[in-house]
Amino acid sequence: MDKHDHDKHDHNKQDNGPVGLAGHKHSRDPVTRKAELLREGEFYRAGVTYAKAQVKHGARPEVMLHSALDHATWALRARADALLKPTGTSISVLMPYALTAFNFVRQRRMGKQAVAGAVLAGVVGWYMKRKRAQQGY
Repeated sequence: MDKHDHDKHDHNKQDNGPVGLAGHKHSRDPVTRKAELLREGEFYRAGVTYAKAQVKHGARPEVMLHSALDHATWALRARADALLKPTGTSISVLMPYALTAFNFVRQRRMGKQAVAGAVLAGVVGWYMKRKRAQQGY
């Protein structure tokens, strides 16, 4: 059924008067219709002005940097949540504990020791995984 076939079918079409761009009905009275069209044009111009302001704001370097950081944070969180899914936990569950540990380390000025411990734990984990993979073959 092409568009010309659709025009042939008259599905209870009623002429309800002129229709605006957004599909709303305009009145038949010319004076009222003119006022409606002027108001519609005013809303359109306000929308264009708002859109221009949004584009101008979005093009500022600090806004672009903030947006990039938001996207990177979202991607990292999604990845971390995917890795934690088999354990039945998520970043939002672990974050209060992580912040408490971070504040503890920061207040005691044990940053270097904490980083060294994290690196050591990572190396041990990597070694255990490698050893387990070699035993599997």
